[in-house]
Amino acid sequence: MPSYPVLAVLAVVVVVLLELKVARTGIFRDSSYWIAIAICFGFMVVVDGWLTKLSAPIVVYRASDVSGIRPVWDILIEEYAYGFALLTAVMIGWDARRPPRSAQ
Repeated sequence: MPSYPVLAVLAVVVVVLLELKVARTGIFRDSSYWIAIAICFGFMVVVDGWLTKLSAPIVVYRASDVSGIRPVWDILIEEYAYGFALLTAVMIGWDARRPPRSAQ
């Protein structure tokens, strides 16, 4: 089993569970969160797509470590999962440290 996809999916599961069971910031119900994710993914497609394009890759992954699934511009699907987990974890951390709205 390829290691990168497994770790990327594990990261997503851990971050989603962190939000739903521990932090409970409500980030998944916030439209600004989804807009931020869309903006970040938009830039990710341009940058990561250029770095990993199959026609002239700058970054090359060992085939045995990745899924090989490349839905948009030769970007591995696990890159999206990892990006989602990383961005979401950071935003949960920010929201969890924010004072309650009544204290603002």
